[in-house]
Amino acid sequence: MSAAGIVTIVLIAAAIFALVYGKFRFTSVHDTKVGPIAMKVNEKQTVNVPEWAGWGAIVIGGLLLFAGRKS
Repeated sequence: MSAAGIVTIVLIAAAIFALVYGKFRFTSVHDTKVGPIAMKVNEKQTVNVPEWAGWGAIVIGGLLLFAGRKS
């Protein structure tokens, strides 16, 4: 399988994941040290994925998949 085929499959899988869950969460860690005082802050962030972006990625992935088969 070519690199384009792998990228296409990953794009479609990520789009389906985005449509099913609609958002993803991650934690940012900030470390600060001032002299003898150390501070660590964990900040939870959420990113909402628009539904149109998921459908658009599926369409683009499908087009890439079929364009790769014709050549």
